[in-house]
Amino acid sequence: MFNYDPVLFSRILTGLTLFVHIIYATIGVGVPLIIALAEWIGIKRNDPHYLLMARRWARGFTVTVAVGVVTGTAIGLQLSLLWPNFMRVAGQAIALPLFMETFAFFVEAIFLGIYLYTWDRFKNRMVHFLLLIPVAIGSSASAFFITTVNAFMNAPRGFDMVEGQMTNIQPLLAMFNPAMPTKVSHVLVTAYVTSAFLLAAIAAIAMLRGRNHTYYKKALRLTMTSALVFALASALIGDLSGKYLHEYQPEKLAAAEWHFETTDKASLILGGILTEENEVKFAIKIPFALSILAGSTPDTVVKGLNEVPPDELPPLRPTHYFFDSMVFIGIYLTLVALWYVIWQRRKRKTGKPISRMLLWAIVIGAPLAVMAIESGWMFAEIGRQPWILWKVMTVAEGATTSNHVDTMLWLFALLYAVLTLTAIRVLIRMFKDNPAEEEIAALGIEGGTKI
Repeated sequence: MFNYDPVLFSRILTGLTLFVHIIYATIGVGVPLIIALAEWIGIKRNDPHYLLMARRWARGFTVTVAVGVVTGTAIGLQLSLLWPNFMRVAGQAIALPLFMETFAFFVEAIFLGIYLYTWDRFKNRMVHFLLLIPVAIGSSASAFFITTVNAFMNAPRGFDMVEGQMTNIQPLLAMFNPAMPTKVSHVLVTAYVTSAFLLAAIAAIAMLRGRNHTYYKKALRLTMTSALVFALASALIGDLSGKYLHEYQPEKLAAAEWHFETTDKASLILGGILTEENEVKFAIKIPFALSILAGSTPDTVVKGLNEVPPDELPPLRPTHYFFDSMVFIGIYLTLVALWYVIWQRRKRKTGKPISRMLLWAIVIGAPLAVMAIESGWMFAEIGRQPWILWKVMTVAEGATTSNHVDTMLWLFALLYAVLTLTAIRVLIRMFKDNPAEEEIAALGIEGGTKI
């Protein structure tokens, strides 16, 4: 007979909501910056192709924003409905960033509307570009504030715990906790990488289909150059994140690497299989790398899982595999972006067209980038188990006891399916029925600066 567990269903529903919302949130954070780069280059170079990029990308961006609003609202509802005990205890501590996130979104939405409806309304194009700045700032600020909430869950600070109640709450200290710098910067930079690859893949697909218009070549150059810059920044922030985990959440770092014995000169483990006896087989081991990641030197002592109480161990297999997926995909995206930039520099001398292999690598990079975002969040949340509030409250203590979470799960799953399929259909129709070449011809765009 089926054993109903409200904690399990609450976790599944919250995980599903975050899984869906993170895709739209990532696009919502990253695309405005890429649009801003395109319009700024178009104005500075007097290049209509870049201006058209900004215009077309902005149209598609509005669709994802609309869906992101719905999924984001669902998260707010589920915090109260599915995690009432957590909100009762921690609600006052995270109220400030939750409010500021809403305010940041309002700024983004208001200026996005003005930006969309004022194309060609100003003699000075820079005025229109300046309207996009609050959109880009608002979207990134929204990510900043909501990520500080997640950071607080990983490094709770700014309160005293008295008989299960938070007292002497200091909202700013709670928001600017030790996890905040690395978490926020990693979320922002990876959103920029993912958005760059998604937009690059659109241009690459067009070129694979034989549409070699200058517009697509310029779009590819802008997005892939941006992707390389942000991918390198992501690698640097990832290193700092490892050092944060070593100091504040050593159990999560040890779980990510299946590191059981506390020791220095610890090896970094990639892939592999974990047996029931906690023996790692078929893995690639990089000597000293885990100690270097944790403290920059091989002599750094890394805490092992054998020192963690069994009831506080996170799920070891998914934690490790999600971490590895995030790392491997990050390396792939960096190499593809570097490959493109090297080809672009050599092209000036050789004049050779871009290879189909490179175009396919870019196309594959787009869904992989989304998978890396999802894997990173899954690692962050699963690796924190069994805590919803690190060392303060467990997931089971924070969850609802309602008997109807399973019904909510099916209803929200249906909602997300409808929203996602509708968004995909709208985006396809929006651009398939209005290809860039036709819009270029309609606007009388010819030539343009060299790419």
